[in-house]
Amino acid sequence: MTTTRLNRLQAAIQAAGLDGLALNPGPSLVYVTGLHFHLMERPVVLLFTPDNPPALVLPELESSKTQQVPFPIQVFQYGENPTTWGSAFQEALQSVGLAGKKIGVEPTRLRFLELEFLEEAANGSQFVSAAECLSSLRIRKDPQELTAMRKAVAIAQNALNATLPLVKIGMTERQLATELTLQLLRAGADPELPFPPIVASGPNSANPHAVPSNRKLQPGDLVVIDWGCMIQDYASDLTRTFAIAEVDDELAEIAQVVSKANAAGRAAGKPGLPAGKVDEAARQVIEDAGYGEYFTHRTGHGLGLEPHEEPYMFSESPLKLAPGMVYTVEPGIYIPGKGGVRIEDDVVVTTSGAESLSNLVRDLIVVG
Repeated sequence: MTTTRLNRLQAAIQAAGLDGLALNPGPSLVYVTGLHFHLMERPVVLLFTPDNPPALVLPELESSKTQQVPFPIQVFQYGENPTTWGSAFQEALQSVGLAGKKIGVEPTRLRFLELEFLEEAANGSQFVSAAECLSSLRIRKDPQELTAMRKAVAIAQNALNATLPLVKIGMTERQLATELTLQLLRAGADPELPFPPIVASGPNSANPHAVPSNRKLQPGDLVVIDWGCMIQDYASDLTRTFAIAEVDDELAEIAQVVSKANAAGRAAGKPGLPAGKVDEAARQVIEDAGYGEYFTHRTGHGLGLEPHEEPYMFSESPLKLAPGMVYTVEPGIYIPGKGGVRIEDDVVVTTSGAESLSNLVRDLIVVG
């Protein structure tokens, strides 16, 4: 699998007009090589060119990981003395002939630490964004990737179903988020989650990216739960909104509107359609109901090795949807000081339309 991906990457480098690519630890490195490193005080960089075996700069203590790579690779190790690290970078750049050349990097991943070593070793090389080059490789998921994502969705749904009977009036948002995290692990999620679960109740539910607090669940609350998990490096990302006892008429109404907007967004995806049309379909439902000013974010984002990646579902996006693209549909209405609703599903574009990977009930359910 990774040999094929390496060949595709080498072709993409040439198509992008780059002489090479420098990747540090992150999803794109995992995608091409299967290698997992975490960002730390010791730099790790893998250099790719169309014509040479990749060159990996890494600390000696990580060198055993290179045995996992299924294609030829040049390894340049360094020890614990930081004054010697620069020579490893110089040797690696020379081995792949990138000194003075145009080198692509991931703008959201490359740190100043690695960039400084590369610049010192590269003798006048130009560093430019390779975001589009890498997105072109990862944006369409193959059957193996989709299998992992379906499993990640199933585990996330099972974990929430196991958590809901434990919800009680008086428990805090943090307690609920902790319980959901425990259930995710029990259900088979990888230890590293794509993001900490969001649990937001009452007025806090009007904050789309709330952090679980010590606020206690109270009758009349809406509770937004946004959660997901990782399986074999691939993420799920879901949101459902619940009621603690009965809620007032306006909160019940916005829950119905958001459910309809979610359905419209899920139905809108088709091959060849601009991604912006998905946003427009969901947004129109909310605007027609008179709540347009309270839908304050895009309808969704791509999903895969990262919980947020291409394609991004905002109304002006011209990106054409294609089979294998996976994205979220997550419209919301957020009324400051009162409460909010978000309903989020994971969707894959098929040859004829779009399929929701998630199927949890989207109606407002009373818990607690």
